[in-house]
Amino acid sequence: MSDVVSYQCEDGIGVITIDNPPVNALGHAVRAGILEALDQGMADDSAQALMIIGGGRTFPAGADIREFGQTPKEPALPDVINRLEASDKILVAAVHGTALGGGMEITLGCDYRVALDSAKMGLPEVNLGLLPGAGGTQRLPRLIGARAALDAIVSGKPMKAAQLEKMGVVDHVVSGDLKSEALAYAKQLVADGAARRPVRDRDVEKESADVFSDYAQSIARKKRGFLAPFHCIKAVQAATELDFDAGLKRERELFTELLNSPQSAAQRHVFFAEREVAKVPGIAKDTAKREIKQVGIIGAGTMGGGIAMNFLNAGIPVRLLEMKQEALDKGVAIIRKNYEATAKKGRISSEQVEKCMALLDTTLSYDDLAEVDLVIEAVFENMKVKKEVFGTLDRVCKKGAILATNTSTLDVDEIARATSRAEDVIGMHFFSPANVMKLLENVRGEATSDEVIATVMDLSKRIGKVGVLVGVCYGFVGNRILHKRQSQAVSLVNQGATPAQVDKVLYDFGFPMGPFAMWDLAGLDVGYRIREGLRESDPANAPARNWLDELVEADRYGQKTQAGVFDYAEGDRTPKPSDVTAAEIEKYRAEQGIDTREVGDTEILERCLYVMVNEGARILEEGIAMRPLDIDIVWIYGYGFPVYQGGPMFWADQIGLDKVLAKIKQFYDETGHDDWKPSPLLEKLANEGKGFGDL
Repeated sequence: MSDVVSYQCEDGIGVITIDNPPVNALGHAVRAGILEALDQGMADDSAQALMIIGGGRTFPAGADIREFGQTPKEPALPDVINRLEASDKILVAAVHGTALGGGMEITLGCDYRVALDSAKMGLPEVNLGLLPGAGGTQRLPRLIGARAALDAIVSGKPMKAAQLEKMGVVDHVVSGDLKSEALAYAKQLVADGAARRPVRDRDVEKESADVFSDYAQSIARKKRGFLAPFHCIKAVQAATELDFDAGLKRERELFTELLNSPQSAAQRHVFFAEREVAKVPGIAKDTAKREIKQVGIIGAGTMGGGIAMNFLNAGIPVRLLEMKQEALDKGVAIIRKNYEATAKKGRISSEQVEKCMALLDTTLSYDDLAEVDLVIEAVFENMKVKKEVFGTLDRVCKKGAILATNTSTLDVDEIARATSRAEDVIGMHFFSPANVMKLLENVRGEATSDEVIATVMDLSKRIGKVGVLVGVCYGFVGNRILHKRQSQAVSLVNQGATPAQVDKVLYDFGFPMGPFAMWDLAGLDVGYRIREGLRESDPANAPARNWLDELVEADRYGQKTQAGVFDYAEGDRTPKPSDVTAAEIEKYRAEQGIDTREVGDTEILERCLYVMVNEGARILEEGIAMRPLDIDIVWIYGYGFPVYQGGPMFWADQIGLDKVLAKIKQFYDETGHDDWKPSPLLEKLANEGKGFGDL
């Protein structure tokens, strides 16, 4: 028998056990082993029925992702499942852990399904830019109807055992020992003379004539730009219009289209990159981590409150510090309001709201932070203020406490020098809204200890964030690249484009919003304060004044004042072109003596994105980011770079670095601007015919 699949007859039931740790992935050896065990069970006269079960901690949790991109080896999973479904004996799937993707498809090839009450099943292929390719789109609709199958397949979300039983996917939910319970169930089926019931033989319930067009319309905005969700709809539709074998053929055609698409390559890159960023080169796996049992947060404003919610959600007590009771009360009220709004939507219970709020306490005194294990400051983005805060923390916090700054641009090393324990200081840059955005840009200072880094990276995962470790420079990785892109956006408008045109090009590329709408959302006053700070502290390197400064000084801050680069109606976040902004732009062009020209959409896309690639290459040269994938993940989870484009560095590889470099050189020749001076790393890779993925 196979090393990873075994067969044994137990009390009249032939048991096929898959044991391929850690997650019983359905690699070639497992697929071949299942067929070998199935043949043995079919030939075993003492086996009145067959059962398939996972050894260890789970039923097969999906395909073996190491086989992606390789030439497939026979038997393919669809053939394995077809053989299971054609068994002469009743076949029962016994599920524990997570039966995902191909794992769930195996259960659909069985006659009956038993699940442990803690089990989950799902078809998450859409998250890799794919669709279930082993009959999932044809069998699931036959079990639960077209509409419910669309929900399961297009969302890709795992479903709990109780829900699966209610839907009709699972026949019997058990608690306790799965194997003994599933054996008893199989024996009862035999005793009752239960018939085989291949899913393929069932009819599909199609709820309405327009179910597929209606569904496509319902997801059009949320899934804008993605191929896979709409291919999933086509595959399920095939289950209602074609016979089973023709439906399988159509599913395979659609699956192959997606597998060979740039989008799936990008989404698979992101899948692996998200896991890779947690592994920091140079930090040993066994590096000691500090225990984080209580967290202090300084500042109860929007950012501080949002940061607090991450820890409360994870069950970690938070002590929130403000200078005035009024600010503290307001901050706590907003946290409660946010939780209650989530409860109203049915995402959490009122008990969970109270449980989270009970973990929050407040103080007006730094002395009350003496025993916290980690403190995060979320105060005004001003170096003088930050250094005062850290000087105080150095005095009051216990030895071994981690001191973190939420700065988005400032020098973490300079902040650390305000303490006597620079090894305990780190940047933890949360993105707004902090309780929603997945990215956490962790900034390593020159003295930050490996222990602190390991602790904070581990903690990122614990609070539901994707933590990326970066180095110290102005703006770190995300904002440093953002500033270059935003600068190009302004330059394009100065030369003749409109803010609406620039935004539309970036929106059509796949960003949730364009550069100017993003500024309005964040608040034009935020960038204005940073620019003014630079003009005061470093005038030689500060940006010159432009029409954006004029808008802020006219109290146009963005969405919060219903007027920024764009105008906004009461209660409506849709940006509308503004006559005031147009006049300020015209005035600025006249003052600067700029002769405007027609700016094409292609130039807008190239200038806004290629400048990001060039700056990303510089960041890699300097070691601010360790790997191109770190930059990709920062931009996907922090700035809305479309997942199906894979991040700026991956995307550049797909374009071809030689083509990117040629355009960058052209823009440098035309402008002479340092932003377009080609990165030596980019030049080297392009000249060698390589990409960032080769680093």
